[in-house]
Amino acid sequence: MKFKDQVIVVTGAARGLGKATALALAKKGAKVALVDVSLEALEQTVEQCQQFNPDCSAYLYDITEEDNVAELFNAVENDLGAVSGLVNNAGILRDALLVKAKDGNILDRMSLDQWQSVIDVNLTGVFLCGREAASKMIESGTRGVIINISSVSRAGNAGQSNYAAAKAGVAALTVTWAKELARFGIRSAGIAPGVFETDMVAAMKPEARARFTAAIPAGRTGELDELASAVEFILQNDYYNGRILELDGGLRL
Repeated sequence: MKFKDQVIVVTGAARGLGKATALALAKKGAKVALVDVSLEALEQTVEQCQQFNPDCSAYLYDITEEDNVAELFNAVENDLGAVSGLVNNAGILRDALLVKAKDGNILDRMSLDQWQSVIDVNLTGVFLCGREAASKMIESGTRGVIINISSVSRAGNAGQSNYAAAKAGVAALTVTWAKELARFGIRSAGIAPGVFETDMVAAMKPEARARFTAAIPAGRTGELDELASAVEFILQNDYYNGRILELDGGLRL
């Protein structure tokens, strides 16, 4: 895929990995549709993208709602043209142990709300956006690309039953879609990031951050631009399909 004038939807685009990806694509000349639920941050990021390409727009939509997602992709198509790319990046954390206990006494458990909220955004949202993007690409005859952001946690991580399950599901969807959509000229691939320089990581206590970093063979956390360059690689390389690119500095959970 060439980036110039391609319409690429990026979810969770207001901050962090989504923001870095949106900016990188705008710099390459893509028409980026930035999607998020945080209006102020989203508008700020869109303004930055528009410095590189004025054909970038903000879309305030909740990707966990089926009707919202259909409306979103209709709006993008009407505003910017046929969708040729989707970066399914939106995600949340609601970490908790499955069961917290001491001396045989149950102190706490992961609540159903903690479970469901993460599944809704991190897995159902990916499904809804992927389904709508694929439908639009097929209808317009566009040879497009869907990139799903999974995580190193898909292998399982203590305190993240909800997140790990969702990200493992995202990886499975990626492979499934590659098999189903290839006949339409649509590729599906994923990225499994490790620990990157997001606001959450920046807010960690120094001692906690040091312990985290020590477990990474590369000796550091990932830079946001490094994730964005991985997205660019997948979009550009027409033979990359049905695989999860592990971008974790060698970290294994």
